[in-house]
Amino acid sequence: MAGATDDADVWGWDHDRWHNNPGELGHGGPADRGLGRIVTGVGNGMNSSTAPIYQSECAPASYRGALLTLQGTVTILGVVIAYWMDYGTSFTESSLQWRFPLAFQAVFAILLVLQVVGLPETPRWLVQHDRHDEAREVVAAITERDANDPDVARTILDIQVGLKEEQKGGPFRFKELFTWGEEQNLRRLLIIISVELGQQFTGSNMINYYGPVMFQTTMNMGRNLSMILGGAIQCTYLVGSAIPVLLMDRFGRRTLLMICSVGLCFCFVMVSILLSLDSTNAAYGATAFIFIFQIFYGIGWLPVPWFYPSEVSTTRTRTRMQAIASGWNWMAVFAVVKITPLAFENIGWRTFVIFAVLNAAFIPMVYFFYPETKGLELEDIPLLFIKGGVTGGVFSSKGGRTVMPGQHAVQTDVGRKVEGLGGELEEVEAVA
Repeated sequence: MAGATDDADVWGWDHDRWHNNPGELGHGGPADRGLGRIVTGVGNGMNSSTAPIYQSECAPASYRGALLTLQGTVTILGVVIAYWMDYGTSFTESSLQWRFPLAFQAVFAILLVLQVVGLPETPRWLVQHDRHDEAREVVAAITERDANDPDVARTILDIQVGLKEEQKGGPFRFKELFTWGEEQNLRRLLIIISVELGQQFTGSNMINYYGPVMFQTTMNMGRNLSMILGGAIQCTYLVGSAIPVLLMDRFGRRTLLMICSVGLCFCFVMVSILLSLDSTNAAYGATAFIFIFQIFYGIGWLPVPWFYPSEVSTTRTRTRMQAIASGWNWMAVFAVVKITPLAFENIGWRTFVIFAVLNAAFIPMVYFFYPETKGLELEDIPLLFIKGGVTGGVFSSKGGRTVMPGQHAVQTDVGRKVEGLGGELEEVEAVA
């Protein structure tokens, strides 16, 4: 969305030339570059809203967090490749400087298409469309069990029961997203929007987009050194993004977000103090804390906001909620990218103070309002806020654990129903 919005500026600026000369598209001018950015922006937006849903609905609950965290790690690997490619081509004077990096993106797009061709639909989508045999096969493949295994039957039945409960409300209506009611959809929506805004207003993209500029303007470093440090920061970012793969399903989403926020706040406080001293040695010290910032950010606020919306949304609303989440995220990216240069120009190092305060504010926000979703089956998600109250039961529940894993299956007697089938799994549909 940020790219599309930025491209709207390009189209508006160049409207007369485009409108009066359609042939401009074929000559590498601003018009076709703008169109290309819009097309790739739309594709990127679709990927960022669809991939988390697909992964969350296919991944086993016991290590769903690790698998979803890998999305962020691989994304940052792409950022590292793109950065050093841009750095290398920046020394050329020809159009290769921008043509090659843009064209190289197609390699990954082609690989993605080839990968997706053989992927199955998610079990929940298949059950929702009455393709139960296929759903059993997918669950069996994901869990590495036989299709007739009782655990596979239990999973399918739990999905069926959950879907039937949600379908009692009739056809989906968009206004459902803005109602409290039993499902607490508005609460879920507000949490989703806040986690997306939180991710961007940590100040991470101030560093990722403007790292070299920041080193030049606020720390008085040379251009080449600034660019090299910018690349080194991205490499550090990659290391930080890999750490939560091992931690996400052990410590949970809330814990990593709060630890991350504490670390980010501390780093920016130190950067502010050191830059205020206005000395070369202090600037080098501030640079070190920028690197530490990237490690902390990769641990919590990088991965969680990309998949948390799909974990706190019900099956009935998941696709809409994730799309809204992605939209807010890209709008926040756009805001930070546009605001940062103005902030550096007008208030300099005090920009870091603002983001330090925001990071401190995220700690109570997560503690009081974000439920823990570690280990939960997606069918447990509708029960997240059944305790009610201002915080939806998050504050009064130890560790924010408002629902225990498998609680939906227990409440609906899924296990007993599966045992009653005596292994005749074809009868699962009738039992649901």
